[in-house]
Amino acid sequence: MSPLQLPKLSAGKAKKKKGIFWGIEVTKTLRWHGWELGKETIKHLILKNVREKTQKLSYRCPSTRFFFTLFPQPIILRPGISLILPIVFRPIEKREYEDKICFKKDEGEFSVTLRATLPHPCLSFPAAVQLPACAVHNVTEITFPVHNIGDLVTVFHWEAPSPFYMIPDYSILNPGAECMVKVVFQPKVAAVYDVAATCWFGSEEKRKRTIQLKALSKYPYLQVNVVGEKKEGVQPGKFQDVLCFGSVPVGTTVEKCVEIFNMSVVDAPCRIERAEDPLLQDHVFFCDVSHGIVPAKGKLVLRIRFQPQIVGEHSTDYFTIISAGYLLQTVLKVAGSCKGPSVSLHQDSLDFDWINLGQSLMRMLEISNTSDVPAYYQFDIDVTGSVFSLDHPCGVLEGTTTLVLKVTFRPTHPISYHRRVVCLVHHQEPLYVDFFGTCHSDTAKPAILQARHLSWYRTNMVRGLTFYPPDIVSAMLKDGQLQMDEKGALMLLPEVSQDKPPKEYFEVDSMTEYFYDGETSDMALFPPHVSVSPREYDFGCCLPLHKVKPLPLCVTNHTKGSITVFWTLSHGSAFQVSPEMCDIPPLKSSAFRVIFKPTQLNTLYAAEVEGFAFYKVLRHYNNIEEDATICPSWCLTVKLRAHTFEEGREHFIPQYILDVPKEIALRSCGESLNLLLEGEGNLYFKPVYIGTSFTRMYTIKNCTRLPMVFTWKIRQSDRKILSVSPTAGILQPYEALAQAWTFTPDKEIKYLLRAKVFVRRKNTDPMCPETVHYALRIVGEGALGTIRAEKEHLDLGTVLVGDLQSCTIVLLNDGICSLKYILSVEQLITGPSDSEEVCSDPLALELEHCSGTIPARSRAFVRVTVRPARQLRYTWSIKYALCSPIATDLTSTEDQQQPLCCIVATGVYPTFCITDACSAGSGSGISKLHLWRLFSLDMLNKYLKQDPAPSELIYRVPSRHSTSLNPPVYTPLLLDFNFGAAPIGSEPTLVMLLLENKGVVPAEWAFLFPSDQKMDMEHWAEDAEFSSCELHEMRIQDNQLFSVSPKSGKLLPGQEESIQLSHRHDFTGIDRLPVLLKVSYGHEILLNFSGVTVEEGQQYIHFTSSEHLFTPIAIGTSHPPKQIYELYNGGSVPVIFEVQLDEVMKIQKENFQHPVFVCLTPRGEIPPGITGHIEWIFSPLEARTYVVDVPIHIPGGESAVITFKGEGYDPNTIEETASSSKILPPSVFSGSTKLTVPGQAATLSHGRICFGNIPDCAKASRLVFLNNISESKTVVFAWQISTCKDKRVLQIAPEVGVVQPGESIPCFITLQPSGTASFCSTDLVCELYIQESLVQYERELQEWEKEKARQAVEFTITEKDLGKQKSPAGRSSDSAETKILPESKAVMRRYKTLPPIKNHPTPNQPAGHIDRRRLLDKESSRVWVKPQPPRPTLLHLGVTGTAYSLEDFSNKFTSELHKYFLSWPFSNQPLETKFVDGRRDKDRMEMEPKSLSLAAASKQELQIVTDILAGVIRGLLENTQLHDAIRSTLDEPIPYFSQFRCAESAELQDRRQCSRVPSGVSALPDLYAEKDGERKEMRQETSLSNDWLEISHHEQLREQKETISRQPAFRSLVELVLENTLQNILIEASRGEVMLTAQPRVIALPSSPSQRITSPAPPPPSRA
Repeated sequence: MSPLQLPKLSAGKAKKKKGIFWGIEVTKTLRWHGWELGKETIKHLILKNVREKTQKLSYRCPSTRFFFTLFPQPIILRPGISLILPIVFRPIEKREYEDKICFKKDEGEFSVTLRATLPHPCLSFPAAVQLPACAVHNVTEITFPVHNIGDLVTVFHWEAPSPFYMIPDYSILNPGAECMVKVVFQPKVAAVYDVAATCWFGSEEKRKRTIQLKALSKYPYLQVNVVGEKKEGVQPGKFQDVLCFGSVPVGTTVEKCVEIFNMSVVDAPCRIERAEDPLLQDHVFFCDVSHGIVPAKGKLVLRIRFQPQIVGEHSTDYFTIISAGYLLQTVLKVAGSCKGPSVSLHQDSLDFDWINLGQSLMRMLEISNTSDVPAYYQFDIDVTGSVFSLDHPCGVLEGTTTLVLKVTFRPTHPISYHRRVVCLVHHQEPLYVDFFGTCHSDTAKPAILQARHLSWYRTNMVRGLTFYPPDIVSAMLKDGQLQMDEKGALMLLPEVSQDKPPKEYFEVDSMTEYFYDGETSDMALFPPHVSVSPREYDFGCCLPLHKVKPLPLCVTNHTKGSITVFWTLSHGSAFQVSPEMCDIPPLKSSAFRVIFKPTQLNTLYAAEVEGFAFYKVLRHYNNIEEDATICPSWCLTVKLRAHTFEEGREHFIPQYILDVPKEIALRSCGESLNLLLEGEGNLYFKPVYIGTSFTRMYTIKNCTRLPMVFTWKIRQSDRKILSVSPTAGILQPYEALAQAWTFTPDKEIKYLLRAKVFVRRKNTDPMCPETVHYALRIVGEGALGTIRAEKEHLDLGTVLVGDLQSCTIVLLNDGICSLKYILSVEQLITGPSDSEEVCSDPLALELEHCSGTIPARSRAFVRVTVRPARQLRYTWSIKYALCSPIATDLTSTEDQQQPLCCIVATGVYPTFCITDACSAGSGSGISKLHLWRLFSLDMLNKYLKQDPAPSELIYRVPSRHSTSLNPPVYTPLLLDFNFGAAPIGSEPTLVMLLLENKGVVPAEWAFLFPSDQKMDMEHWAEDAEFSSCELHEMRIQDNQLFSVSPKSGKLLPGQEESIQLSHRHDFTGIDRLPVLLKVSYGHEILLNFSGVTVEEGQQYIHFTSSEHLFTPIAIGTSHPPKQIYELYNGGSVPVIFEVQLDEVMKIQKENFQHPVFVCLTPRGEIPPGITGHIEWIFSPLEARTYVVDVPIHIPGGESAVITFKGEGYDPNTIEETASSSKILPPSVFSGSTKLTVPGQAATLSHGRICFGNIPDCAKASRLVFLNNISESKTVVFAWQISTCKDKRVLQIAPEVGVVQPGESIPCFITLQPSGTASFCSTDLVCELYIQESLVQYERELQEWEKEKARQAVEFTITEKDLGKQKSPAGRSSDSAETKILPESKAVMRRYKTLPPIKNHPTPNQPAGHIDRRRLLDKESSRVWVKPQPPRPTLLHLGVTGTAYSLEDFSNKFTSELHKYFLSWPFSNQPLETKFVDGRRDKDRMEMEPKSLSLAAASKQELQIVTDILAGVIRGLLENTQLHDAIRSTLDEPIPYFSQFRCAESAELQDRRQCSRVPSGVSALPDLYAEKDGERKEMRQETSLSNDWLEISHHEQLREQKETISRQPAFRSLVELVLENTLQNILIEASRGEVMLTAQPRVIALPSSPSQRITSPAPPPPSRA
């Protein structure tokens, strides 16, 4: 632990940092500031004891003379006590000083720094600041403090790079003062900023510090969204969004909201500006917000108001949202129209017919307002002074209402009356109605005026005939100068002869009629017939009342006939006209006076004087000869005003308010037409594919205040190439209209076209120009192009059937024009399926869009989705066709389709397969081959490979869908999972299956018991009565007799998972349970779990099936192979079986005594838990199928009838492989050994080995490794072969051994047929023991045997009176007995006798049998049970192979014969013996095949065989030549030793033989030694003899070697040596000692000099 501990400081004492050193609290540094030369400055150092005990310490004075303190002395500090130690600082020069004072304690030393500093400027501020993200051309800011921590007044200024600014950039700070500095960030471009700003400070010496400024700027992106409007845009064009107000009532204000969305992550300031237009001043759209800030990812709401003022006007305006320094602009178009009232009169005329003078007549006039806008109306008539009066001449007509007005006709003179009255409606054009009627008196009866007269009058007026009186017109009509048309109107005769038709009256609009009346304006539609002047007069102030001057009126007659004027009398009016009636000659005038007679002072008077003028001839109807010549009267009106206000009296002045701005800029109606064309009158088209069309928008704008009509005109020759829509229309004031121009080239050339637009006013005015035209220049180009796919072949791999998988096709257009395409798909399905059914399948590929357009030099992406419906390979050929005006759909483009790309996918179902299986528990004795048959695993894998039926896909995932205990079965796939048989109370039968997903999609699987498929229901809804089958299944599920762990799982591609299936043997009988194997989105397979539990001691054979199929055999086979039928003993005792061959003999008789079926083992015994074999030979006589039912009898058990079938085939017509492939046993499982059972410490490298086809005189070997997978346990193994027959044909090396942890032991399996053709299919068992358990067992066994030997000589004397006197009665204690026993006996009695030794193993009891187990435990406590050997773990190795006779093998497999070494059969195989030690590997069938085959022979046949064999043996014993041949073979040299002789040993042996052969000659020198010459001659003769003998000996050796090499034994020996050599190499390779795959290395060594010298001549022969 460090002695220094930092205390927690408060904010107020942050400067004085203190530390705690072994319980002493003291400041770390003592500072002096502001000191002066020559003066002493004292600082106090405070030491405080913060511990709870007294502390002692000492100190040393500072080392320099500038700092000093009190003389050092010991310091004693009690708990909580402080000591003040004065430190004196005495400077002698102006510089900085530093020293330290040291303190010492028992725990160690610590020091306090003493520092005196000079005054210096020092500023403190953060090292970096992060500014908020900012939009381009916006401003963000942040502040940070700058603190003067120095001793001087400091001046600082900032230098910051653009776009950063510091505020203030210059300032002065006193010591200890602080100021806030603002950083302003105003970017001009979008970028990431990380720059340094420099702060310069200090006066004498400039110092600097930097601060890092970090900021981010982005361009804002604003998008306008009109609330409540669809985003599809009101009209096409370059404008982004349109706010349409629709039709708004005049004089009202409508407000709508527009949202400005900020799609960026920075705040965006924006300005809202209206489009500048100097001509547009009376704006009707208003926005109160001119600028604002749109928050990041937020929105700003704008409120736009629309205040229309002119009815029927369509208003358009534009607001621009500007952001980022006018770089980004978003245009908002606002449009709206003004609607007003829509008032109409139901009648355009009101006919009062005729009435008598003094009477009145009333008619109804309906006026309606069909608009929702209220209408203000007023009839321009003074109802008090007119013969026609209305009850409501003015008022308000609410929206969508109808008002019925009462019009009264009160004539004052007997004349015909006609007055055209105008109804003025606010914000609407005026309405006109004709009132007419006729008044008769007793003396005057004018012609009755009717509606047809008005129509004729207007037509005649247009033709200029109304200025003539009716009498003149009648005369002209009689004279033939006039003529009547078909309507009854008059027309001049010269007009008939002309080609032009006569003039007709046409209705003019009411506004024109109102203003062009010829009276209120200088312009008139028709010249007046009668006029009055003045039409309006103001008398002014009329005081005194009786001295008012009359107003002179002048009425002028403009017609060619005499007229009469009648003024309407109004008795209550102050204005009167005099004279009341007057006749005026043609083209003359007459004077009238208007007399004003006021009756009240201070009153305002106003009235309208009404008069009617008519032709004088119309006074009586008798004057009218032709009805067509009647003219209506003309109404004359004069508006009069006057007042009688006295001087000095306030009088009111009529006022009105205009609902339009008071300042109105009046412009002439001759405003010139001004149309603005986009792009200065140029329209450019990008290159277009020949035959296709391209449309782009082009904008024209009305730059005037009045609507205009436009019309486009294109030359006839260009209309096939160029078109525009719309070709004509109306442009509202200041409206911009985007038009669609379509360019369709027909050649690969460049086009230069022209078009004109003609514009005119909507309402043609004579004062305005009629039309103006503008020219538009169009430039385009026709081109060709093709489309290609970026990847012409796209493989999607495997796709789950019924699932979707998508990919993207990239289409490339390398040309200069856009291409419009149509895609088509052709589907091809390949694989094993019904072609007709597959061809009718719908298309399994879906294109996101089948047509589209690819711009020039661009790419397009087409999303493709495939959904295969079958587990087959799909190939889709995608083609394209370019669209043209002729070919616009898929049907019309079939001839033009071109290949584009190909997409391949394979539909797959999620599936898995069983790759390995093993058994444990009570089923540990079941071989893998037999286990695969019991569980139908090959058929299960076959089903899993097939496509699921539609019924299996009703429920794609495991679900509870059944309401009964027996769920319905939707799958046609049924399999048996047979757990075999075992006695009651035995261990559960465990079967481990290895599931592997060999597909490419994940597979989810589940084993569903019936209870897993039943829905949870209320108790009242369930059926209370159960069937026997339901009760049986409920018992199995409640007791969990069958179980699967895990019951469900998910396998990824390539993943493996093991599951464990178990069957408990708690109840006797047959257990059956239907279990559904469900693969999600795949198969449903019903597995019938079944298992048998037999009584203890019951004989039971478990038959796998009631039918067995032999391997097909070719007819004419000389040596048919042996075949086997397996039987499994599922009981606890050995079982003897007997095969009844009566039916077999019948088949033999039917086939001319030919043994078609031969049973080689008609009787045998099978140990418990072992699979037994019945050997058969199937020898067909014909190429057909043979069937025989064979009963197999089990004494004391259940018998069965098995149907055996065999197929014979003609090898000349059918290959053996083709025939045998159908009948091969379903044991072709993989050799996987990945499954392990609990407690298994080793595994085999292969679970099955296949030797294939071999001749019966050869042998084959396979290598299997035994791997110890444990990290700490040593394993002892021992191989066991099932039957004695297998032991003769199979060899295992090594048979036993020890495998260390992590070690692998190679085991060689050798198969050598026994001389007969057979199908070898056996199960090798490797027993595994843990070495520790074996050692423990041996130790316990030795102790048990030792105790057994001791107990064998131990006995107990039970007589109590032996060797002593009888003791008194009742005294029989052990102590007394000990006293009288001998000493040795007494010693023995001191030890407690062990319980007797018995061989009493405890059997495996069924679950739940507690009482029985307690009895056994009680009994076992009284006896010492013999230790039982540890139970081994069994590893099964399946061995298969087919042995053929040499003749058959050479005929069938000629090309394979050279691969085998034909050796002699094994001669050292031990005969089969009978084992009685009870070991598992020795309990096999006790009968040899030969003895079993002779068991079926009759007594006569056995006697014949005995006699023949006896004669043969007797003849061999009596043959002397045979005896000599046997003796001669014993003297022959053994070739085994001669082949290992080296050259030296051979030469030495030859010399010995040579010296031994001429032995008599070598003795001559000793016998005849008299003369040297004779001795020399004898040596020469001896030398010659030796040379001859040596040559003859070499020749003899060569012959011997050739003879030996031709012997079969030598060939077998060589083959054995090579086999051992290869086995050694493989063992070394498995241990890593040899690298078999390493590249061979050639080492070239320099040749030695001795090797280059020529070999010397052989030395001369020695003469010694």
